[in-house]
Amino acid sequence: MTHRRWFVTGTDTGVGKTLASSAMLSLLAASGLRAVGMKPVAAGLELVDGGWRNDDVEQLRAAGNVDVPLALRCPYLLRAPMSPHLAAREEGVRIALPPLLSAFAALSQCADVVVVEGVGGFCVPFGDDLDSADLAVALGLPVILVVGLRLGCLNHALLTAEAIRARGLVLAGWIASAVEPGMLAPEANLQTLRGRLGAPLLGVVPHLAEPSAATAARHIDLRALRATAAHAAHRSAALA
Repeated sequence: MTHRRWFVTGTDTGVGKTLASSAMLSLLAASGLRAVGMKPVAAGLELVDGGWRNDDVEQLRAAGNVDVPLALRCPYLLRAPMSPHLAAREEGVRIALPPLLSAFAALSQCADVVVVEGVGGFCVPFGDDLDSADLAVALGLPVILVVGLRLGCLNHALLTAEAIRARGLVLAGWIASAVEPGMLAPEANLQTLRGRLGAPLLGVVPHLAEPSAATAARHIDLRALRATAAHAAHRSAALA
């Protein structure tokens, strides 16, 4: 697996992107690689021991094995748990692309693996003229889609895959996340997605009573990414 930078997006917010991203980091770090997670924009902070923290950012930090400053792991930390463009507006902050790309470049210099976890769904706004999809395009990374298994996931997954490819990006694989354990016909839904997404299924993370990166990692197999790594690397070289 020569290409070790990925952009992780989801069919919606709350579908298990952070758990899937952390599981990937856990697997890759355990293989001996220097692995770090990046959350370019995080909205929703809580006060813990006198300091503000975001749970997603902390989970990614704990799953990796490279110690880097918070400013690189998450350039934009916003307090309100709402869409980033609204949270940024509330704080008088303008989310801009250059600091995000600079932080990613710095992480790429000090780690073998960088897993970039997006915010919410693929096209979540960052501001009037920037959204998460724009960031994915600017990074030019292969994309891994986390599909939250619940009613409506087929449409959400297929539309997201279409949006990813419409921007010239590679859908490298997808991870199913059982966010609703009572969902009807989960296997039939998985079978439909296998036939229609046109990318390898990297794993199905079940609904976990006590979710952790290590536990989720047992349900993910990244070997299928080798098939798309060469394509993505060739595309990145062409964009450089």
